Amino acid sequence: MSAPVWRKSSYSANNGVCVEVAFATADAAGWRKSSYSTNNGECVEVALADEVVGARDSKNPGGPELWFGGARWGSFVAAIKALAVRPRMTA
Repeated sequence: MSAPVWRKSSYSANNGVCVEVAFATADAAGWRKSSYSTNNGECVEVALADEVVGARDSKNPGGPELWFGGARWGSFVAAIKALAVRPRMTA
């Protein structure tokens, strides 16, 4: 994982009383697609870094990333699996 990118709120003053938030990113070699992915461009990539798992859209590797701790990742995967087995409505 590369060094985190720290950002200060635009509401912060220069009086030293500020809160910053760090965004972690994995290096390019750390992202991988599922072996179930096809070449249709609709893939999610994941990265493992320390004790978190990242997810991003493979079509937009420079775009937003979601990072989950272990328990949250398990909940996220369970929710996706539940959506995948739900019957689709047809018109």
